[in-house]
Amino acid sequence: MPVQTLSLALTMAALWLLLSGHTEWLILAFGAGSVALVVWLARRLEVLDQEGHPIHLTGRGILFFWSWLLWEIAKANIAVARLILSPKMPITPSVIEVEAHEKSELGQVIYANAITLTPGTVSMVVEGNRIVVHALSRDAAEDLLAGEMDRRIVALES
Repeated sequence: MPVQTLSLALTMAALWLLLSGHTEWLILAFGAGSVALVVWLARRLEVLDQEGHPIHLTGRGILFFWSWLLWEIAKANIAVARLILSPKMPITPSVIEVEAHEKSELGQVIYANAITLTPGTVSMVVEGNRIVVHALSRDAAEDLLAGEMDRRIVALES
């Protein structure tokens, strides 16, 4: 049994139990049957692969990345609020290209989504190893060009 199959089964079972909250034997049996059916369908449809179910992105690395990303989102929220609430509105929109050093398409998608999740920046186009980004301010553009987010996602992939 591949690790993706086991991971999907355990995740589905835990999620089912968490959402249902029932512990009667009959209901648990129905839940186990539902999980087995979903896992069987996923294997039959061949949707369990390294990119579709990236088991390597679990554990301590993803926890540190998410905590760092949430902190960056909070800082960017404050920066955007200051820009908007300032009487002068010192917005300096720009379109920049950043280089993506990720090894896989999944890594590039994570990078582009992390850029978009951060207030003040939006990923517009992903082509090859380049991401075209609209930045609301010069500071947001410079932060992206510094490459910290890219380095953290590359480290997450390895």
